[in-house]
Amino acid sequence: MDIGDMRRDFESEGLDRESLDDNPIRQFEQWFGDAREAGILEPNAMSLATTGHDGMPDLRTVLLKYFDDSGFVFYTNYGSRKAKELAENPRAALLFPWIGLNRQVRIQGTVEKVSKTESLRYFASRPRGSQIGAWVSEQSQVINSRGLLEQKVAEIKRKFGDGDVPLPSFWGGYRVVPERIEFWQGRPSRLHDRFEYVKDSDGWLIQRLQP
Repeated sequence: MDIGDMRRDFESEGLDRESLDDNPIRQFEQWFGDAREAGILEPNAMSLATTGHDGMPDLRTVLLKYFDDSGFVFYTNYGSRKAKELAENPRAALLFPWIGLNRQVRIQGTVEKVSKTESLRYFASRPRGSQIGAWVSEQSQVINSRGLLEQKVAEIKRKFGDGDVPLPSFWGGYRVVPERIEFWQGRPSRLHDRFEYVKDSDGWLIQRLQP
């Protein structure tokens, strides 16, 4: 299937250095707020790229659950494929594709586990069904049928009854600590505006990139 003629011009206001915050996290917060106000579906959905010992890149979509100057936090099963790859190579890249605004944000950095306290706080805020799901799924492992999952759900529900569902020891959060953040604004004729923040000893170096 030839889809080479699928294209549209990006009609949007430009991005210049004077309009950018000196702090990329504050700049991200502004753009994230714009995405929410614009009604972008799941504005906190981000592509997470990892690489293990074999050097093969892996990619999936996860949900951002918290961010501040320390980094960007998501949660997962510590036995999942992404977790194993992060154990082998604790570096990752994130992408927020806010296509409806002709924008995207790219982030690269190191990865660390969040504290158990942080994981517990977030886990306690999740819907009960999601809490039970965390106990049920051996994420990324092969399973013969969905019926086995549903059977495990029933077992976990019986186990915990009406009481609180505790945090599994194999589940928690990761923080991507940014070293490089790029803000991309689509422009006509593919002459897009791109600004990159690079972490250095004095804070953040901001530079314009060619499209």
